[in-house]
Amino acid sequence: MELRHLRYFVAVAEEGSFTHAAEKRLHTAQPSLSRQIRDLETELGAQLIIRGPREMELTAAGRVFLDHARVILLQVEAAREAARRAARPTKTPFVVGFLTGYEMEWLPRVLEALGDVLQSTELTIHSASSPELAQALLNGKADVAFLRPDSAAHGLEFKLVANEPLFALLPAGHRLAARRSIRLDEIVPEPFINFTKSYAPALRRVIDDYVAHSGVDLTTVHEAETLPMVISLVLSTGGVSFLPAYMEKLLPASVVSRKLHGRPPTIALAVGYNKSNASPLLQRVLSKADKFIAQTVQTRRST
Repeated sequence: MELRHLRYFVAVAEEGSFTHAAEKRLHTAQPSLSRQIRDLETELGAQLIIRGPREMELTAAGRVFLDHARVILLQVEAAREAARRAARPTKTPFVVGFLTGYEMEWLPRVLEALGDVLQSTELTIHSASSPELAQALLNGKADVAFLRPDSAAHGLEFKLVANEPLFALLPAGHRLAARRSIRLDEIVPEPFINFTKSYAPALRRVIDDYVAHSGVDLTTVHEAETLPMVISLVLSTGGVSFLPAYMEKLLPASVVSRKLHGRPPTIALAVGYNKSNASPLLQRVLSKADKFIAQTVQTRRST
């Protein structure tokens, strides 16, 4: 008995047809497939399949053998993968977290910082909200993350990357879309979409403080978590929301971004890490952080 006999039998049993198994799964001729199954039955000394003019069904022996055949094939695949892993050089794991959307701008800088050790690094990219990233850093599930700094996250250190201005997001056909900038009092009649405090506490705090200090009575009508959710609510309600500058690159044509009149609110982005993390890869990235932060700032100014 060979492994191909098991694969052929499982394919026929799962497809319920010699023809379908031969054509869709095994890419072989049906007579050859039928011969292989007969050889298997002969070796086992038991009939596995009852062949009908249009349908086929497994015998009691066939049903029992199917369970064992599946297990054997799974074990063979597991053994194959284990052998592949053992043959590969051991790589050092390194997990980089990103506040969703920042990967496009900052991942290339991280790869550049890793440089010649990248080939020996098992790099994992993790995208999530800031609270989730902070928890991952505290739990040792991430080595470094681009997130909102949080003074309440004891045990974490933050290196400021940028302070980004917020902009107004509105439907492309909105009455205010023709403006180059928008005053806060012009938004009052519109449905306002804000962020939830649980998913984006820092952004929500910046927005609420900005509105409170403006003296304008702007009431949140809907709350959202992700950018797609914000865009969906803006389009469905004809409302307005505020987003950090980096999100302008992620917007579809159905919505537009407009500057907030005067001095807009800003939100901080930082490189965060656990102070107790002694990873040499982390130290390498941190040692080059000032350089790649400066490179990114310079790129932004020149565009």
